[in-house]
Order: sequence, then C-alpha cells, then structure tokens
Amino acid sequence: MKIYLSADIEGTCGIVDWSETILENELSNQIRSQMTKEVSEACTAAGEVGANEVLVKDAHDSARNIDPTMLPECAKIFRGWSKDPQVMVSGLDSSFDACLFTGYHSAAFTDGNPLAHTMDLDFSYIKINDKIASEFTFNAYACAYHKVPVAFLSGDEELCEAAKELNPNIITVPVLKGYGNGSISIHPNLALEKINTGVKDALQGDLSRHLIKLPNHFKVEIRYKEHYKAFKASFYPNMKKLDAHTVLFETDDYFEVLRMLLFI
Repeated sequence: MKIYLSADIEGTCGIVDWSETILENELSNQIRSQMTKEVSEACTAAGEVGANEVLVKDAHDSARNIDPTMLPECAKIFRGWSKDPQVMVSGLDSSFDACLFTGYHSAAFTDGNPLAHTMDLDFSYIKINDKIASEFTFNAYACAYHKVPVAFLSGDEELCEAAKELNPNIITVPVLKGYGNGSISIHPNLALEKINTGVKDALQGDLSRHLIKLPNHFKVEIRYKEHYKAFKASFYPNMKKLDAHTVLFETDDYFEVLRMLLFI
C-alpha cells in the first residue's frame, strides 16, 4: 500500500499564535516538534496496517518544519517547494492508494482557529461554488482529480466537521478548537494516540469509501483584502472582476483551478 501524507502546522495540537509557525522563531520549536510527532504517528500507523511507502509533504511555509530523523523508515519526505500547481500535495498522482492530512486548519472567513486562513493572508475568503473553501478543500479535490481516496484528517474541530460535508466517511481527529483569538487543545500525547487509531481505522477495509466526488464545474470566487491585488489578479486569463476586491474564475477542469491559484 502506497500512501501520501500532506502536513500543515496551524492545526497542530497546542498551536495558538503566528510566532509558533515561523521556522526562524525559537517559539516555534515546540510546535514543530509536535507537528513532527503527529506526522510520525500517522506514518507509523499506516505502516502497521500494510503501507510500505508513505510520501510525506512538509506543506507549511518554508516546507522545512519536520525533523526527518523522527519519522519511521517507511516514510519518504518531500521538503521545499517544487513550484508546480499542486503545491501542498505536490507529487500526488493516481499511483497512491490513499491520502492523509495532518495539522490542517479552518478556512479564511471562519472562526474555527485563531490562525484561520486560506492559501495566503492576502485573501479575505475563497469560495468554490458559493461555499467557503479551505486549503483542505482544494487539496482534497486534487486527490479526487487523481481518484485518490481522502482517508484521514487531523486538525481543528471546525475543519474536521466541514470535511465530513465532502465525504462523511473521512476519519477525522480534532486536536484543538478555536475560542476567539485563543485555542483549546487536547493533551499532545492524547493527540498522538488518536491519530494512530484514526489512521489505522481509515486505512482498513475498502478504501474507495473515502473517495470524494469532484464537481463537474468550478466557480471560484476570491476576495482580496487589498483592492489592487484583485485588480492585478483580474488580468489572469478568463478571470472576471466582480468588484474592487473580488474576482471570479470558472472552469470545468480542476487542474485549471490549481494553475490559476499558483499564478495569482
């Protein structure tokens, strides 16, 4: 069994402040250690139920957050950014049996996490077909594009609830919840236990139950905080400017959505 794992940091157990997400800031040391432990636990669990290869994408900021020495030997790690349209799921293709997500967070324009955002802090929100979309949404659809089941997600509580709307069979493990500008987390060791159990449950049985249906058409509405950034984005091919802060892109091909996001 060949597994893909995409790891972010803003949904890691215990996180609450942007300073804890920055590689060069010593305040991030504990959270990056927990991020690594959560990834390692997911990889170990996958190996225990038959995965002989897990490709881990370090998918936060510098993409140099995870300590490779703490991962099991079944894991390969993809560090840095290739600059291709798949970004946080770069290297994903139809050869993988399932995809796992750890450390993911709620979307911009929601209150499920004090660090809620989508892709870039420039955006007030991004919607797909009139619904607020998270980074998980975009990456889950990339999995659907390749017909790879989305088996597991850990992160904040609101995102875990939203993920069930894409497919109620996705196994989710909420490790924290937002409370205003704060967060309430479970114990870090308990988070590891729950991730281990959740991944094992997710990867046993018929994995096709985790497949997400890809929409036939994509209407992507993007609202910028700064008007001039919407103006600039409006020059992307087939992009329509709705107002001073908002642009709209439509296509039937999901890869064109990913390409657009890369360039704007």
